[in-house]
Amino acid sequence: MESELQKLPQPETTRPSQPESIDEGSTKDDRPLLKPDPTNPQLQVQSQSSSPSIEELEKKYAPYVRHDVYGIMGQGELPWTEKVLLGIALVTLVPMRVIGATTVLVVYYLICKICTAFWAPNREDEQEDFAHTGGWRRTVMMQSGMFLSRVMLFVFGFYWIQETYQPINLNGNSNNEDGSKQQAEELERPGAIVSNHISYLDILYHMSCSFPSFVAKRSVAKLPLVGLISKCLGCVYVQRESKSPDFKGVSGVVNERIREAHQNKSAPIMLLFPEGTTTNGDFLLPFKSGAFLSGAPVQPVILRYPYQRLSPAWDSISGARHVILLLCQFVNYVEATWLPVYYPSQQEKDDPRLYAENVRRLMAHEGNLLLSDIGLAEKRVYHAALNGNNSMPTVFHQKDD
Repeated sequence: MESELQKLPQPETTRPSQPESIDEGSTKDDRPLLKPDPTNPQLQVQSQSSSPSIEELEKKYAPYVRHDVYGIMGQGELPWTEKVLLGIALVTLVPMRVIGATTVLVVYYLICKICTAFWAPNREDEQEDFAHTGGWRRTVMMQSGMFLSRVMLFVFGFYWIQETYQPINLNGNSNNEDGSKQQAEELERPGAIVSNHISYLDILYHMSCSFPSFVAKRSVAKLPLVGLISKCLGCVYVQRESKSPDFKGVSGVVNERIREAHQNKSAPIMLLFPEGTTTNGDFLLPFKSGAFLSGAPVQPVILRYPYQRLSPAWDSISGARHVILLLCQFVNYVEATWLPVYYPSQQEKDDPRLYAENVRRLMAHEGNLLLSDIGLAEKRVYHAALNGNNSMPTVFHQKDD
C-alpha cells in the first residue's frame, strides 16, 4: 500500500498477537487482582526470594505504571499539602458530586423508562434490541443521553473538553492512496469508532458526543438503573469469562452492527476499544481485529487526560479508590483528537490484522503514543506482582481473553 502509513515507524514486536474476534467495550477487567496465598508459607518465602524490583516491574509493564502523586496503585505516601486538599474535598466536593451524579443517573433512567414503556422491542440472543428503536423514542433517548453524559462529566470536574478535528484531505482518500477519490468524497459515515482506552470515563465522553453502542459484559444488563440505560444504548453483551459458542455469535452481531451503521445513517454507530483493556494513556497496545473484520471504514479517536495530581487513567488502581480520588480532584481535563475517517484499501479489507495494525500505527503517530506489544494477560501479571504474588502458573493461559 502506497500511503502515508509507509512513513510511520514500524512497531517492534517480540511475539505474535493472539487471535481475537471481538473488541472489549467494558472498562473493567473481570478477574480481580491476584493476591498472595497467606496459608502457604513456602510460597511466601519463594515469592520474597524471587520478587522483582519495582524498577524492573515498571520497565517491563510500562503501559500500566502510574506516574501521579498518589504512586503505585494509588497507595503512595502523600505530602501533607495533598492530605489537606483530600480532607477538604472529602467533606465538600465528594458529597455534592455523589448527589449530582446520582441525580443525573436517575433522571436518565426515568427518561429511558418512559421511552420504553408499553413497547416490546425485538429480541436478539435473549436481550431486548433497543438499538433499533426509532421515531421520537430514539430521538429523546439519544439527545437527552448526550446532554446528560456531558452533565455527568461536568459533575466529575471536566468543566472544559478540548476537541481537535483533523481536516480531511480532499485530494484523495484521507488515509491511503489505494482508495479512490470518490470514496473520499462520500458521506463520512464510519461503521465504528475505534478509540484508545484509558479510563471508564472514555465511555462518558463518547456518549456525550456521538451516543454509540458498545460491547459490555452480560452482567451489566442486570444492574439497577445502568442495565436499562445500557440496553437503550444498544449494547452488545458478551460473557467474557465464558468460552461458550455464543462467543462467535457476539462477534457476528458486532460486525452486522458495524456494517449497518456504515450503510444506514439512522443506525447507531459502534464504539470499540481494540486494545481490550486500559493503559496509563502513554502507550497503545496491540489491536484486536474484531472492529476491522467487516472491512467498513472506522473513525479513529485519540483520548488524553492531562493531570497534575491524580491521573484519571484506570491502569493499576482499584475501582473504588480511583473513583473516590477522582471525585476529590477539583478540576479534571480530557483532550480528544478526531482523525479523518479511515477508509481501508482492498488489501486491508482482505486482511483485518493488517487493517488493525495500520490504524494502530496511524493513531500512535498522530497521538505521539508509544507502541507496546503486551496486553491484558501481562496486566494481570503486573497486578499480581504488585500484590506480592509471583507464582502464577495459570496467568499466561488466559491470553486468549
